[in-house]
Amino acid sequence: MKFMMFVCTDLAPDTDQSAYPDIEQWVGENDKLGRRLDGDVLAAPAEARTVRVREGRLLVSDGPFTETREVIVGYDILECASIDEAVEVAAAHPMARGGRIEVRAFGTL
Repeated sequence: MKFMMFVCTDLAPDTDQSAYPDIEQWVGENDKLGRRLDGDVLAAPAEARTVRVREGRLLVSDGPFTETREVIVGYDILECASIDEAVEVAAAHPMARGGRIEVRAFGTL
């Protein structure tokens, strides 16, 4: 199964810095095992545009959604046997401690 892993900031990161995972090690291990299909960091939120169409009018605003204080800073696409395995992989990512990670299965159309 394919999963999207949204890597986000968080207003309350883990304050315990002991044994903080290394991102390069996480990427290398998951690439080697074939669980990480793709992933990257995203440009700064200030470079984002939020796009909406309302009543036929294009509305574009600078930055991410204004209602949120946490932002998506990166993503990874995982290939895992189950949501439980995807959660286990996400839990080992450094941003699981320094931010938050949302794991979601790809849907079918």
